[in-house]
Amino acid sequence: MFVVMNRIPVNPDYAEQFEERFTNRAREVDKMKGFVRNQVLRPAMSDKPYVVMTFWESKADFENWVNSDAFKKGHAKSGTLPHDAFKGHSELESFEVILDTGLE
Repeated sequence: MFVVMNRIPVNPDYAEQFEERFTNRAREVDKMKGFVRNQVLRPAMSDKPYVVMTFWESKADFENWVNSDAFKKGHAKSGTLPHDAFKGHSELESFEVILDTGLE
């Protein structure tokens, strides 16, 4: 399994609007081969970033998503929040899963 985490620092004044983007998302990623699930984590402390996690069967499946027209369509709403809604740049991290006790 391959996991991608995007840490997004959101201005607390825009937290509700940011969350609505995911509640009302295009759901394009759900249709992609190898997509497992998506999680959006709200920080317990407002000075910490949100974490958006996607789970994939493989790195290749994730890369196919990023290079697809569906990715562009799914992210078309991203520009709807003003620049000051974010407290900095997002940080993308990716991981190969070596242990998942949920699969045991």
